[in-house]
Amino acid sequence: MGVRVKVFEDVPAAGRGNLAGSREEAPRMVLDIRRDKIGEFFEIRTAPGGLQEVVVLNVQPREKHLLLLSRQFDEQGRFLAKQKFLCGHDERHWFVAAIPENEPVTTVASAKIALKPEEVRTREGLLGISRKASFQRRNSAFIRQGEWFFVTTAVKADPLLVLKDEPLSRGNGGKPHWAEECYRSGGDTVYVSARYPNGLTAPEYKKLPASERNRGFRIMKRDAAVYVRGKVSHPDHETVTLIGWHRVLMNTENRSSAMRFLAFLD
Repeated sequence: MGVRVKVFEDVPAAGRGNLAGSREEAPRMVLDIRRDKIGEFFEIRTAPGGLQEVVVLNVQPREKHLLLLSRQFDEQGRFLAKQKFLCGHDERHWFVAAIPENEPVTTVASAKIALKPEEVRTREGLLGISRKASFQRRNSAFIRQGEWFFVTTAVKADPLLVLKDEPLSRGNGGKPHWAEECYRSGGDTVYVSARYPNGLTAPEYKKLPASERNRGFRIMKRDAAVYVRGKVSHPDHETVTLIGWHRVLMNTENRSSAMRFLAFLD
C-alpha cells in the first residue's frame, strides 16, 4: 500500500473516548494514524498481557486499501474477541475504519459496503447503481465526504431554524465537517463542549457549576434528522457543494464495538 507501519508492544493502550475502567474491558490493541517528519504512518500498540493476532485478509494495492483482522487472547491463550478494520487512503490522508461485528466481511469491497448506511444501500438498489459506481464518492444515490453520506431529499426546512456554518460531528472529539447551511428536525437537545463532546442533557447541564456552564457550550441536537445544503468542508477532504437539501447519514462505524480500539480521529 506504500505506507509505513510501526508496532509498539506492551504499551498501555487507550482507545477512543472514555473506556470502561476494568482491565478486562480495556483495548488490548489500538490502531492509530500518526505523523512524524517523514509523514503519516500506521501505528499498532499492544497492551501488556495476553496475545494479539493480526491478519491481513484482503489487499487492493491500486486502491490503497486493505482489510485487517485482529484477534485477542488472554494470558492462558483463551479467545476473547475479534475485530475487523478497513485501512487505506481516502483523498488526502490515511484512515482506519472499524467494521460492525455483525457484518460478515472478507474483502475490501464487502467492508466498504458494510460501512454504508442501510438507507444508502437501499437507495442504490432502487436506482440500479452499478457496483463500480457504488464505490465512488459521488453517484446518483449519494455524495460522500469522509464518514458522512449526503442523500438528496425534498424536505421543507423552516427558515427560522436554518443554521449557518454548522459543524457535523459524531461526538468522538474528531475534527468536525462544516456545513454552510444546516437544518435539524426532531432529536434531543444537548449541550456540547470540548469536555463533553457527546453532549449533556438539559438536566445534566443545569447541574454543572455556573462557572463551568460558561465554558464554550454549544446547543445541538442528538439523534436528530439532519439536512444540509451549500458547501460542506473539512481540512482532510475536498469541499463538496450540495444543491438543495440533502439528508445527512453517518457510516455504520458507530455500530462497531471495535471503535474503542481506534485512536484515529478525523
